[in-house]
Amino acid sequence: MVVLNLLKQEWLKSRRAKAFYKNLTVNILLILAVLYFGAIFLVAGFMLGSILEELVTPAKPTPTVLFNMAMLYMMLGGILMRLFMQQLGTINLLSYQTLPIKRSTLVNFLLLKPLTSPLNYMTLLVVIPFAVRSVSNYHDGATAFRFVLNIVFIIWFNSLLTAFLKRRFSSDFKFFLVIIAIAAAIVALEAFRLFSLSDASELIFGFLLNHSWGSVLVFLLPAAAFAINKWFFARNYYPEHFNIKIEKSNTAGTAVMNLSFFDRFGSIGDFIALELKLILRHKRTKSMLYVSPIFLLYGLLFYTQEEYNNSAGLLFFIALFSTGFLMMMYGQWIISWDSAYFDGLMTKNIPIRSYMTANYYLLLAFNVISFVLTTPYFLFGTKIIQMHLAAFLFNAGVNIPVFL
Repeated sequence: MVVLNLLKQEWLKSRRAKAFYKNLTVNILLILAVLYFGAIFLVAGFMLGSILEELVTPAKPTPTVLFNMAMLYMMLGGILMRLFMQQLGTINLLSYQTLPIKRSTLVNFLLLKPLTSPLNYMTLLVVIPFAVRSVSNYHDGATAFRFVLNIVFIIWFNSLLTAFLKRRFSSDFKFFLVIIAIAAAIVALEAFRLFSLSDASELIFGFLLNHSWGSVLVFLLPAAAFAINKWFFARNYYPEHFNIKIEKSNTAGTAVMNLSFFDRFGSIGDFIALELKLILRHKRTKSMLYVSPIFLLYGLLFYTQEEYNNSAGLLFFIALFSTGFLMMMYGQWIISWDSAYFDGLMTKNIPIRSYMTANYYLLLAFNVISFVLTTPYFLFGTKIIQMHLAAFLFNAGVNIPVFL
C-alpha cells in the first residue's frame, strides 16, 4: 500500500509541476503522437497473423512458431534500445527521510515506478490482437493467455535489467563497446550461418508456451532482475559510497579532460575545449556519443541492395545521414544547451562571432570524423564516393549554418 501511495504522490507531483503546464502544448502533441502510433500498432496486430501465415512452411507450421523465432531478437533489441533511451528513476529522499518509511520500501518504489509507464506496454497493442486472432486459433485460449503473459514478463525483465546495467556501467565507455561487440557478433554468426539465434529462440519459447507452468519460469526472469537491483542498492545505498565513486571519477577525469591542445587557438580553442568537456561530462550527450557509431552502419542496409543503386535521391539522403549524424544530433541542441549561461557570457569580453565560430568548428570536426569513419563505403563504387563527398560539403556549407 505504501508503494501505491508513493506512485500516487509521484503522479500528483508531475501534474502540479509548473513544467507540466508550461509545456502543455508539447504534452498534447506527445499524447496525439502516442495515440497515432498506438493505432498503427493495433492495426499491425490484427494484420500480423495474416502476414505470418503467408510465411508458414512445413518446418514452421504456425505463425506462433515464427513469432517465437524472433523473441530473443526482440529481447536483445529492447535491451539495447532501452540502454540508450530509458531514463533512470529518481526520488527526492529529503522528503521522506523524516517519515516512518522503510528504506526497502523506497527502493521498491524506485524500481517499480518505471514499470507503470504506459509506453512500456505499447507492444501489447500488437501482441494481444495477434494472440486473440492467431495463437488461440492454432492452439487454445489458455495458450494465448500464456503468450501475452510471457510478453508482459519479458517487458518487466528488460526494464529492470536495463536499469541495473545503466546504474552499474553507465559511466564506463568499455561497457558500451562490449554491448556493440556482442550485437555485431550475433549478427555475424547469423549472417555466416554459424549459429542460429532464431532456432534457439523458437526452441526456448516454444517449450515455455506449450507447458502450463512455462509462464512461471518466464516470471523468474523479472524476479531475478529485481533481486539484482535490490542487491545493487543494498551495496550502494549510503551516500558515502557514492562520494568515493565521485572522487575516483574526478581524479580519473582530470587526466582525460586535459585539452591543452586547444590553447594555441585562442578564445575559439577555449570555447571548443569547454564544449567538449561539457559533452563528456553529461550523461545525455555521452549516450548520444556512444550510439552514434551504430548509425554509421546505416549505409549497409541500402548500399548492399541493388534495387537502390538507381535511386540517387535515396543514396544522397543515406550519405547525408551517415556522414552527418553526430553533427546533426549535437547541432540541433548545442545552442540551447548553452542558453542557460548566456547571461554570464554577456558579462565577459567575448565577441558573439568567436562563440559562433567555435561552435561551427566543433560541428565541422564532428562532420569530418563521421566522413572519415564512413570511407570504407567507398568500396561500393564511384557513385558512393561522389555521394559522400557531396553530402560532406552540403553538411559543412549548408546544414551547420542552418543549425547555428
